[in-house]
Amino acid sequence: MDNKIILLIFGMTVVTYIPRVFPLLSLNKIKLHPKIKRWLELVPPAVLAALLFPTILAPQGFISLDLSNKYLIASIPTILIGSLSRSLPAVIFTGMVSMMLLNVFLT
Repeated sequence: MDNKIILLIFGMTVVTYIPRVFPLLSLNKIKLHPKIKRWLELVPPAVLAALLFPTILAPQGFISLDLSNKYLIASIPTILIGSLSRSLPAVIFTGMVSMMLLNVFLT
């Protein structure tokens, strides 16, 4: 392998690693206010929603809220199970089974 490629990979590793580790190391020693801690706990669900909702609501690039949108239909039991169980395996299983059943019966 060319030395430039190895140096480039190493540089990209450092540039990616430092911004991820620095907050962990610095915030680990600081006692956060409970409101800030609660707000930070809401960031992952908000990011996940921002990633998923465009796919669920607009699978072909435009908003589709009718019964032809399988993603929207499959998301209903998946969100319900996720709200009730708070179990990631249950959510994954529900989503997969919902999509499978929709693909079998609505195709």
